[in-house]
Amino acid sequence: MSLQRARSAEEFVEWVKQALLEVADLRDCYDYQMDELGSYPSFLAPLESGIKELHQAMVDGEYHFDREDLPFMALVDRHSDDIPFAILLRQINETHRKGIDADAE
Repeated sequence: MSLQRARSAEEFVEWVKQALLEVADLRDCYDYQMDELGSYPSFLAPLESGIKELHQAMVDGEYHFDREDLPFMALVDRHSDDIPFAILLRQINETHRKGIDADAE
C-alpha cells in the first residue's frame, strides 16, 4: 500500500498540527484511565516529544526534508496498534522522506 504524501507545504504543516492534537488526545485518554492503568505506556512521552520537536523545527524555520525516517517512527512501528493515528504519522514520515507530492491532483 502506497502512503499518501502531503500535496503542499501548508497541508504538511496541518498534518503535523493534527498529530500534535492527536497525541494530546491520546494522553488525555490515558489520564482518564490512569486509575486502571497505573502509568502511561512507555512510548507516549518520547512520541509526544518527537512530534513537538518536529513542529518546533517547522515554526523556527529549521525543518528540512530528509531521506531518513523521523526519529519517532521506530516507536510508531513498534506500537502502531496502540496509536490510533499511526497512519497520519506514517503519512507525515512519507512526506518527510520523499517530499511534497506536487503531482497529486
